[in-house]
Amino acid sequence: MIQVIDYKAGNLTSVLKALHYFGVETHVTQSPDDVRNASKIVLPGVGHFQATQLLEDLALTEAVREAVVKGTPFLGICVGLQWLYEGSTEAPDTEGLGHFAAKCERFPATFNNAELKSPHVGWNSLENIREDSRLLRGVMPGGFVYYTHSWRAPVSADTAATTSYGGDFTAVVERDNVMGVQFHPEKSSTVGLRILKNFVEL
Repeated sequence: MIQVIDYKAGNLTSVLKALHYFGVETHVTQSPDDVRNASKIVLPGVGHFQATQLLEDLALTEAVREAVVKGTPFLGICVGLQWLYEGSTEAPDTEGLGHFAAKCERFPATFNNAELKSPHVGWNSLENIREDSRLLRGVMPGGFVYYTHSWRAPVSADTAATTSYGGDFTAVVERDNVMGVQFHPEKSSTVGLRILKNFVEL
């Protein structure tokens, strides 16, 4: 069963609808025991990074760490991806999971001497897709996905795909069983459904 973590800030309904499209059993939870015993874990997210403090308050952060060490596949969406890092400048006092080194930062106000609008909203393409990515199996470079965010993760060795807006940023992060997408796959048409299908079939 896929445990979908509810920290009162996620776009749960649309994510659940997309997962149910593939006929999988899901359960919305705030229980550390559910997370520890999950076959897979999804952390949806929209809104302010500070909302993820609830994960620490409910002892879910440690439960996720235990599950990840066991090899349980984990997918973070939007703020759920950002939470996989050490934190975000959006809420400096709120710690992330720290699975990936670095902090998420806001888009710059200008890029190439021109004003850069933030948030980054709308369709943009996935580039530099890592060939060994299991989450992006069958996804071709140039495929479009839907974004709405003002903070971003830097590009690193764990980046599985990038998107360019005010420079390249991490669109998809993946190391072994821990994965995150900055965009909303449940709103990203064919490409997004393919990514969710890949995760369901891991």
